[in-house]
Amino acid sequence: MPGIFDNKHFNEEVFLRYSATLPRVKQNALLSSGVLRTRGDLAAALAEQVGGNYIRVPMMGNIGGDVLNYDGATDIVASGVGTYDQGMIVVGRAKAWQEKDFAFDITHHDFMAEIAKQTVNYWDDVDQATVLSILKGIFGITAGNFAEKHTLDISGEDTPTVSAATLNNAIQKAAGANKNIFTLAVMHSAVATQLENLQLLEYMKQTDANGIQRPTNLAAWNGRTVLIDDDVPVGDDGETYTTYLLGQGAFDYADVGAKVPTETWRDPKTAGGMDMLIQRQRKLFAPYGISFVQPTTPIISPTNAELETAARWTLVKDAAGSGYIDHRAIPIARIISKG
Repeated sequence: MPGIFDNKHFNEEVFLRYSATLPRVKQNALLSSGVLRTRGDLAAALAEQVGGNYIRVPMMGNIGGDVLNYDGATDIVASGVGTYDQGMIVVGRAKAWQEKDFAFDITHHDFMAEIAKQTVNYWDDVDQATVLSILKGIFGITAGNFAEKHTLDISGEDTPTVSAATLNNAIQKAAGANKNIFTLAVMHSAVATQLENLQLLEYMKQTDANGIQRPTNLAAWNGRTVLIDDDVPVGDDGETYTTYLLGQGAFDYADVGAKVPTETWRDPKTAGGMDMLIQRQRKLFAPYGISFVQPTTPIISPTNAELETAARWTLVKDAAGSGYIDHRAIPIARIISKG
């Protein structure tokens, strides 16, 4: 039975505080694994500039250059540290839910607690959909060998399903000796089932308010957190799956905020009277080492379809515009398999 919102006893601030106490399973998995690097400075910078939806952020490179021979004759030539420039865009989303007064009249039940729980999970799903759309888009990048080096495609091999060695092979191909930066895998339930059958997946448990341990949709694979979600890309054949591998600081993250994130509105006439809950959010998810490219007519807030468009993304370039960031520094990879 649908719930209602009664303005006589509903308070937006109380609702927000209540929602904040509920577990955000998906977002917490991203945060605890280190995939999201919270950047309060980005939110502050966006608030200070006019038109706070797109920002360019300098990135510091690493020192390098060939070492010189010290023989009393060779001149010592100095070099500096390179810098890069990354474009980031804010994603704005909004949603409203409404219910009729009559629903309360025939049930006399207050659904506020359940509604609060569902909106928390709803926004978790929205955020994860945003991240998955970005991941789909950036693997269309052809510059700097990113897509090729960060993809392990075993779908056409004699054994096209994941095995004990698949994860290790994928992260080594992407990052070489730096492979231990990877901490999270986001996979389809069919891939998770394959790992379960091989006894390579261990599910985590959560203790509820009654002290009872219950399984979650989080697991571990070779020491990496696994988030199971059937919204990851599935091939046209229905049996080719993409598993995303993410590492420390894979995304810079900022909750930019909206002027009025939560409010209620009452319509006393329609259908005998109804109440509405309206929510808004503006968040930044910027993949490390990858820039969002604005088209000729700038995008204010990209849709998921625009985030999935390869032309909207590129590897960050150095200050001279002649070189890309080393792809091995980007803690994002994928596995394509038949399960």
